[in-house]
Amino acid sequence: MTEIYNFSAGPAVLPKEVLQKAADELLNYNGSGMSVMEMSHRSADFKNIIDSAESNLRQIMGIPENYKVLFLQGGASLQFAMIPLNLMNKNKKADYVHTGQWSKKAIAEAKKFGDVNIVASSEGDNYTNIPKLDPAIFSEDADYFYIVSNNTIYGTTYNDLPDTGNVPLVADMSSNILSEPIDVSKFGVIFAGAQKNIGPAGVTIVIIREDLVGNAVDNIPTMLNYKTHADAGSMFNTPPCYSIYMAGLVFAWIKQKGGLAQVKKINEVKANMLYDYLDNSKLFSSPVQKENRSLMNIPFVTGNEEIDAKFIKEASARGLKTLKGHRTVGGMRASIYNAMPIEGVKALVEFMKEFEKEVGNA
Repeated sequence: MTEIYNFSAGPAVLPKEVLQKAADELLNYNGSGMSVMEMSHRSADFKNIIDSAESNLRQIMGIPENYKVLFLQGGASLQFAMIPLNLMNKNKKADYVHTGQWSKKAIAEAKKFGDVNIVASSEGDNYTNIPKLDPAIFSEDADYFYIVSNNTIYGTTYNDLPDTGNVPLVADMSSNILSEPIDVSKFGVIFAGAQKNIGPAGVTIVIIREDLVGNAVDNIPTMLNYKTHADAGSMFNTPPCYSIYMAGLVFAWIKQKGGLAQVKKINEVKANMLYDYLDNSKLFSSPVQKENRSLMNIPFVTGNEEIDAKFIKEASARGLKTLKGHRTVGGMRASIYNAMPIEGVKALVEFMKEFEKEVGNA
């Protein structure tokens, strides 16, 4: 069978070691005689799973003690509402940077609860960059400042975080969390859907500074209040047990790899390999401005839809799967998350070289 490399943007590739361990424990976790999918979330075994997952995540990300780690449901999209419901509580105002589809959805949701100041947008450039930010137009009285740290669809990322002063910085990190070290203390809230660098869909990680918990708007639904989940250790109701278990295996895998500094080095090797080829190709090109290129999501195009379709079809036949770009932008996209081996990127670049010769000789 041809080796399969899955370049999907999410649900995405998972480490083989993690999948193998999960397979080994599927029917009988830790001698319990039960699968994690069957056991009570109140059991000692699951308590150990969720506590270990949080402990390992805190260690690999360097999460300070004054931050809560929550394992929630509803995907990152539910956070578009939970953020303003919990944080837009003083001046009913927030600053947002608009860099793509996910910030657009978050902005629309936040407008239901207060005033949204769009401090910068890359929409006019088809989201091919992170717009320049002018602190002079930041709202000093904003309840929070919101960014999407990495744009999965468009392949852009922040190299420099905005200095928001005393205004809490909120970041949707769904597609670049755990790809490199970050200073958590620079953020008020970090959240991420699991199905990219963390594990299978079903759990959403929220890392929130303690002083931002417990200040929700009046009459907030119980399940949408961060305090509800912080006070209950993420077990106010039945949590997504198996997704948390899988996330915990991934966190342990990252520790075994040497932590996020080592993970970043490998990610840079993979990304540079593909970008170097794109920058020297006569057929393929990257639409993203160099200073904002993502380590995780790399869109590329030929400029010809028929050639794009041919490439995607032939790549799939070679075991290079899910390279079709997002439906809103077309072209191709290679998502090279932590679990994508260097060999996968090498195989992609080699095929791109072959394809370029084929098209050039046609």
